[in-house]
Amino acid sequence: MPSRWWCRERPHNGDVSSVSGEGPAFEEDPHGSEERRERIRLETPRHRIEGSLMLARDGYRSRVSDMLNASERDFLTLTDVTIMPLEGGPTERHAFLAVARAHIVYVVAPGSEGASG
Repeated sequence: MPSRWWCRERPHNGDVSSVSGEGPAFEEDPHGSEERRERIRLETPRHRIEGSLMLARDGYRSRVSDMLNASERDFLTLTDVTIMPLEGGPTERHAFLAVARAHIVYVVAPGSEGASG
């Protein structure tokens, strides 16, 4: 019996919410995938970084905190990334970025800085 290889196309990141925080914090997959992208903003000692994190739709690894606490992962993988130096300087945009978990100071959802309970 021949083996089968399955390949699934992922949607382009162009439809992910903008850096300004407009639109939803995550992108729905029109193909009914078991994954979703969620926009996050994180800070390292030198940079503020915003990008999309791939999460499971529900269950295991469906929360940002699950990814941050995953001891088997040394890096957080982001797509559609904006990097802003905290000390000033030009903002950079990248399609992909891997951030070492050990360097992450905090993570929030974009637009949550003005929220109060």
